[in-house]
Amino acid sequence: MDLLPDLWRQDYWLPPGVTWKDMNQLSDSERPLPRDLLVALPLALGFVLLRYVFERFFAPPLGGCLGVRNRLQMTAEPSPKLESFYTQQSRRPTQGDIVHLMFLCSKSQRQIETWFRRRRQQDRPCQTRKFGEAAWRFFFYLTAFIAGLVCLIDAPWFWDLRECWRQYPVQPMQRVHYWYYMLELGFYGSLLLRISVDIKRKDFKEQVVHHLATIFLLSFSYCANYIRIGTLVMLLHDSSDILLESAKMFNYGSGWRKVCDTLFVVFTLVFLLTRLVIFPSKIIHTTLVLSMEIFQPFAGYYCFNILLMVLQGLHVFWAGLILRMVYKFFKGKLEKDERSDEDSDVEQDREEEVQDGDYYQETSKDIRKYKLPPLSTTCVLNNLTNHRASISDKMRKAQ
Repeated sequence: MDLLPDLWRQDYWLPPGVTWKDMNQLSDSERPLPRDLLVALPLALGFVLLRYVFERFFAPPLGGCLGVRNRLQMTAEPSPKLESFYTQQSRRPTQGDIVHLMFLCSKSQRQIETWFRRRRQQDRPCQTRKFGEAAWRFFFYLTAFIAGLVCLIDAPWFWDLRECWRQYPVQPMQRVHYWYYMLELGFYGSLLLRISVDIKRKDFKEQVVHHLATIFLLSFSYCANYIRIGTLVMLLHDSSDILLESAKMFNYGSGWRKVCDTLFVVFTLVFLLTRLVIFPSKIIHTTLVLSMEIFQPFAGYYCFNILLMVLQGLHVFWAGLILRMVYKFFKGKLEKDERSDEDSDVEQDREEEVQDGDYYQETSKDIRKYKLPPLSTTCVLNNLTNHRASISDKMRKAQ
């Protein structure tokens, strides 16, 4: 029972010499209150519903304009015993499991392996679904960035970072900044609500940490009235996310490779500039150093900066992945798009598909890509046969 009152001790949340009574100088509409965060929950549910409508009715025609097509793939033939093993035990059977299933189903090893590979392909997300998720994020980030820029362009702390801390914490909160906070918090809450059903990317664990850290950072900064610096953090992150999601959208389409690559290069430059240069040199420097010109360190100061450091650690991790992709891209070794949302074992499945003759057939161009090598080999063999026959005919005539 004493835990809740202790949580709101003023020496946790406020600088030394400042009390909750000092915050009473602000009216309720100008003062961030913890109960305001409850608004984010219905907003998160609203974003989930809005996203469903967007992906159901707006994303498909937009994807059609960009040439997004689902891959045609071989489906696994009905097999109740294999299906039961797949759903209840493992999607990737071991060698011992395969031997057991061979006797159980009277199939060869190759037939068992092919069935599981095709069954896994059926569960993988289609291109239209990937495009829908990317398009939804793109439109939100674009809207949030424009709205944030409009409401911050005239703010004094947008041009002078020391304004973030002048008269802190008795800083009146504008209503537009309140809604900016709540919408961002509701959006990230919706991402967390859907993370179990969304497409699982290679950096799934890092995404979970990022969403949790972002939600906690937004909630904590709102309660502690770090509204000014918080709005700058949100605006900075949205700027590069727009380019990333737009690059994904064109990547899922057909005939947009140059546009996709250009957007990705621009995204890389913006990401490195905003996340590895501006964020640590401006935002973190402001919270660590410039804030100390106004007040002395306290518990909230350390907590807020630790959360920012967690975000910076994730920035460094993603920057490493991005730079590796750029290196491969310029070296001409980027045979497959590492920005995809596929699992790490997809390459193994596709290699097995090529060996067994199960090909993805997205477009006529892809069909030619897979079918031409055997066709060219056949033509070469036919030419050699005809050439040998003609030589034999000439030798017989000479004799």
